[in-house]
Amino acid sequence: QVQVVESGGGLVQAGGSLRLSCVASGSIFSLNYMGWYRQAPGKQRELVASIVSGGSTNYADSVKGRFTISRDNAKNTVYLQMNSLKPEDTAVYYCHARGVLGDRRVFGSWGQGTQVTVSS
Repeated sequence: QVQVVESGGGLVQAGGSLRLSCVASGSIFSLNYMGWYRQAPGKQRELVASIVSGGSTNYADSVKGRFTISRDNAKNTVYLQMNSLKPEDTAVYYCHARGVLGDRRVFGSWGQGTQVTVSS
């Protein structure tokens, strides 16, 4: 079993910054992919940013230049630095981790989500 826990959400004014953290724990052999997704009320969950074990990153067009994803491999942790926040960034942000367990089975796990609210 792999547990994924997010933290760092909150309420911020437009133009402000927040830093989200996500840690994956359990019997993990390798953590190949970690990504941040978000879901606003009435909308589908969408990819915000992702990073793979080699360090390559991918961003949604709507956050390029404002958000930065990074990871600490030793801590199985991924971060999302969010700057110049806009009201349309308001959503529940979810972390998703994929990799291989100690018994060599593949896994994919989601966190419970953390609320980010940006006021205008």
